[in-house]
Amino acid sequence: MTRLISRHLHDSIAYGLDHRGAALDHSMKYARGLDRSKADTFVGMYVNDWTLDYGDRGRQAVRLFLDRGVKAGIIDRPITVEFVD
Repeated sequence: MTRLISRHLHDSIAYGLDHRGAALDHSMKYARGLDRSKADTFVGMYVNDWTLDYGDRGRQAVRLFLDRGVKAGIIDRPITVEFVD
């Protein structure tokens, strides 16, 4: 089931990237007054090729982020992350 959900999320993100104009049209109702150009920049910070597949480098970054949280005392125990392909 997790793989199916992951596949649907991947396909949805890919569709949005392939149809960026229409996706931006949809998102503008949530833009809180941003002009289209700034909204496009904002969306692009979070929805991009890294969103589709952050690869080994991104997985390592997630692990490092969580490890630093443990070392800082923000997270109370180490977390083993399971990534879904």
